[in-house]
Amino acid sequence: MDRRKFLGVAAAATGMAGLPDIAEARHGINAGLSTSDGGGLAYLDGAFERHRGGYRGRPPSEVLGQMKGDLDLLRELLGRPHPAAVRKDLARTAAGITGLVAIIQHDRDDQRDAVGWFATAEQAARESGDRHMLAWVLSRHAMVPLNYGAPHAAATMAIRARAEAGRSPSAAGALAAAVTARSLASVGDREGALRAVADARAAAARLDSVQGADTWFGYAPQKHHVHLSQAFTLMGRTREAYVEQESALALTKSPSVMTRALIAVDRAVCVRADGDPATAADLAVSAWLQLPAAYRDGLVRSRVESLCQSLPGRPGSTLRDALTSR
Repeated sequence: MDRRKFLGVAAAATGMAGLPDIAEARHGINAGLSTSDGGGLAYLDGAFERHRGGYRGRPPSEVLGQMKGDLDLLRELLGRPHPAAVRKDLARTAAGITGLVAIIQHDRDDQRDAVGWFATAEQAARESGDRHMLAWVLSRHAMVPLNYGAPHAAATMAIRARAEAGRSPSAAGALAAAVTARSLASVGDREGALRAVADARAAAARLDSVQGADTWFGYAPQKHHVHLSQAFTLMGRTREAYVEQESALALTKSPSVMTRALIAVDRAVCVRADGDPATAADLAVSAWLQLPAAYRDGLVRSRVESLCQSLPGRPGSTLRDALTSR
C-alpha cells in the first residue's frame, strides 16, 4: 500500500483524522528542544505593538481586561532564565506593557495602582538599558501627580525624564518637554513653562514618522496640541490655548472620546478665564452629557470638578447638577 494512503487509513482508524487540539504536544516538543521560550516572546512583542495603539474608542476597563492574559504570560516568562540579550529585550517589552497598564489606571483615577505600575515599568526600563523607554515611563508617570494635584512633584519627574531622553530627537523627549511645560504652568512659573513649550515645539518638529506615530508611545501632532492646550490654559493665555484646541480637534479622530472631552473642558476653563462663567458651564455640561458612562470617572471627572469649583452661583450649580446626574 502507498505510504501516504496507509497513514491516512491509520489516522482514521485511531480517531486522529478529526485533528484534535495539538497545542499541548507542541508545547511539550518546544520544552524538549529549548528553554528560550521564543514563541511566547514573539507573541508578547506583537501584543505590545497591538496594545500601544491606544483606546481607539474602547473604554479603559475593557482595554485593561483584554490585557490580562498578556500580563499573565509576561509574569511567567520573566520567571524563567534567558540569555542576557533576550532578557534585555524582554525587560523592554515588560516596561512598555506595564507602562500601558499604568496609563489606563491613571485614566481610571486609580492613582495608587498607577504609581505602582509605573514603578514596575521604571524598574524594567532600567534593566533593559533603553534610556528612551525610561524617559517615556518617567514622562508618563509625571502625569499622575500633574493631573491629580501635585504639580511640583510632576515637574521634578518631568525634568528627570528630559535628562534621560538626551538631545537626540525622540517622542519621549518631546513628551517630557510638554509635560514640563504643563507642570511649570501649574505651579505658576510662566517663564519656565514658555521655555518648555518652545522646547516641545522644537522637539516635535524634528520627529520622524515613527516617533510621531499616533500611539501611546509616539508623540503625534494631535497629542502635541492637546498638551500645549493644557499648558496655555493653565497659564491663562487663552488666545494661544484656543489655537491649540482648534489644531487638536482638527487632528482628532472620532473614536477619541476622552481626548475630545478634555479639549472641551480646556475650552470651558478658558471661557471662564475670559469672564463668561455661564457659557463655560454650558460648554462643560454639554461635553459631560455627551460622554459615555464608561468615561465619566477618572481624569475627565477630575478636570470637570476642578472647573466646577471655580464657577460662581448658578453656573457652578448647573455644572454640579450635571455631575451628580446619571
